[in-house]
Amino acid sequence: MSGLTTQPWFWPALGIVVGLPLALLLLNELHGFLTRRGSSYATPVALLRNWVLPACAVYLLIAQLEHADVDATWSKIAATVFGFLIMLLLLSGANAALFGEARTGSWRERLPGIFIDLGRLVLILIGVAVLLSWVWGANIGGLVAAVGVTSIVIGLAVQTAVGPVIAGLLLLFEQPFRIGDWLDTAAAKGRVVEVNWRAAHIDTGNGIQVVPNAMLATGSFTNLSRAQGAVYQATATLTFGAEDPPGAVAAALLSVATGLPTRLPTSPAKVVAVGEAKYKVSVPVPSPADEGRTRALLLHRAWYAAQRAGLHLDGTSPKPKTAKAYVDTEVQRIAAALGLVEEAATVMAQGGRQLLYAEGEIIQAVNSVPEAVGFITAGSVGLIVYADDGRELSVGRLGVGDYIGGTSLTRQRMLTGVVALTDTTIVAIQRDAMNTVVQHNPRLARQIGGVIEMRRKAATDALAEAAAGVR
Repeated sequence: MSGLTTQPWFWPALGIVVGLPLALLLLNELHGFLTRRGSSYATPVALLRNWVLPACAVYLLIAQLEHADVDATWSKIAATVFGFLIMLLLLSGANAALFGEARTGSWRERLPGIFIDLGRLVLILIGVAVLLSWVWGANIGGLVAAVGVTSIVIGLAVQTAVGPVIAGLLLLFEQPFRIGDWLDTAAAKGRVVEVNWRAAHIDTGNGIQVVPNAMLATGSFTNLSRAQGAVYQATATLTFGAEDPPGAVAAALLSVATGLPTRLPTSPAKVVAVGEAKYKVSVPVPSPADEGRTRALLLHRAWYAAQRAGLHLDGTSPKPKTAKAYVDTEVQRIAAALGLVEEAATVMAQGGRQLLYAEGEIIQAVNSVPEAVGFITAGSVGLIVYADDGRELSVGRLGVGDYIGGTSLTRQRMLTGVVALTDTTIVAIQRDAMNTVVQHNPRLARQIGGVIEMRRKAATDALAEAAAGVR
């Protein structure tokens, strides 16, 4: 070994064999970095990596032959260059055959590019060694042994630093996530926007969190974009009073979950009692990006639904005494506006309830039969219909003093739906109570009938215009 190391060509050749792969790897990462950022320096770096550095290495190796006992003829130099080009051609062809048209999900498609680069460098070094042996008759056995021993020593020295990098590369090979997937890790939760051989970049909504691949490889994380079910489920657990009927709670929560704008219409929402007066609500949403908004909206609207149903959400209780006083006061005002006598106001108040709705909630569904006449005492609502293609069409807007649900008296289905445009309060008068009042007030009956026909005509005209626009 000492005789080998004293050769004048040994250390330059060793530097080329060890330094060339490292230099190419660094240049490859630099080129990828510049390419992702659209830098104009990517082109010269690619030229340096692909041509200048390999040509320099070949020149230095051939130059060392001047110290060896061989004749450096032009034919041998030409044969070396020709053999080197043939080797590059074969490598390029093999790369195209193996990885050029790799099927999605196959091991060839998942193999990280750095593994391909390392394999290419090893084959180039083997080819150069073969050329030196066959063309120049050089004895490369000692050099191979020296490189092997040196590699072992270097590997042992840097195993702590290189270990996490190798773990990250193996993670890239397995590919448990891709760019665009949503991850829930110990360090961050968000969408993957970039992955390289060192780290994954996760957009948390409040900045980019850089999570080392080694941390992901040695720890556990959840890929939210690879749900086992048909769709991703946004979930929330709510607690009600122990005396609240489970059926009433489930119905109220299911009504809220079904009406959420982010819910996928192709999948149903679910409500499951999990014990101790707790209920788990699952809402199908298009992606994990909609989870936060869906949960916030669900919790917001659940409070209103609990108040309407007389349920005790999170220890809060409805205030029937306050609600009764509010109903009595508002019914007096409504009766005065309609020109009704005191007896009619008393009948209405006995059958009245205060109902609270959050902005965006469906108060009455299209084609439903209302159970009460609702008078708007705060906020505003919109009248809507749905075209044949599913589009929501606006028919009108109602405010304080207007009423909805007049078809409850005739038991007809409503062509229009009603949605709360703002947080809205409605005093709902039960059908029987309102029917008693209307029977003794023919003028009010004609007024309600006229409003029903006017709204029906507006809905019919809107649907006809939408159909004509489609045609």
